[in-house]
Amino acid sequence: MDLTTITAIGRPRERGDLPQWQAGDAWLAGGTWLFSEPQPGLRRLIDLADMGWPPLEIGAEGLRIAATCTLARLAAAELPPAWRAAPLFGQCCRALLGSFKIWNAATVGGNLCMALPAGPMAALAVGLDGVCTIWTPEGGERRMPVADFVLGPQTTALRAGELLRAIDLPAEALRRRTAFRQISLTPLGRSGALLVGTLGAGDFALTVTASTRRPVRMDFPGVPGAGELAAALTAAIPDAVYYDDLHGAPDWRRHMTFRLAEQIRDELAAAA
Repeated sequence: MDLTTITAIGRPRERGDLPQWQAGDAWLAGGTWLFSEPQPGLRRLIDLADMGWPPLEIGAEGLRIAATCTLARLAAAELPPAWRAAPLFGQCCRALLGSFKIWNAATVGGNLCMALPAGPMAALAVGLDGVCTIWTPEGGERRMPVADFVLGPQTTALRAGELLRAIDLPAEALRRRTAFRQISLTPLGRSGALLVGTLGAGDFALTVTASTRRPVRMDFPGVPGAGELAAALTAAIPDAVYYDDLHGAPDWRRHMTFRLAEQIRDELAAAA
């Protein structure tokens, strides 16, 4: 879709080239949502394509994912054999249910910053203890867990002029065993519930997304019993937190959250 209100496009190559943020600005990465509908409040796009950030950086401390890394690049990542969480990357990318054109344009950072409940990059990053690096307009940066970054539907912790630079996944989380469950009302529909479980050296974590207005992460010292897990879900997710839209009613999302959580618990309990 043409954005008829745009009067200027910035193309920075390094941080010093970033223009002073002003009302009517928008960061442009993949643009798969930005160009999908009218944006009457926008006047300038700041295109990040030439910033030259490496899509993926593998190191002893873990994996850094650039905000501009595409889903196609993430799904094709060749990760160290010791990182048992590797299958989760492809599973979460496929949960987007986009065409190859979308996969090759949509970015990890864009998916996070859109903060749609069904955004699968939130499930991946929260499930693997991801931490956001955010550039501030004053030239500094701040870091925060991805679990605190997404606040609600299309609402994040970004302040005016701030830019999501990267998501860091620690090696310890990447070595954990994982389990994935996702369900939609239709075979090619948007996720109505998307859950990720991880199992480390005796500790168990469950991340709930898509069925809730924001990601919900629960941690346990070991694999919980069925009753303990159900009680934790009840306490962590009040009825008002379950999302309501045409992709699923809250009561159905709640039912599927409990059902899929129990399946994850069973799978990882058997692995333990």
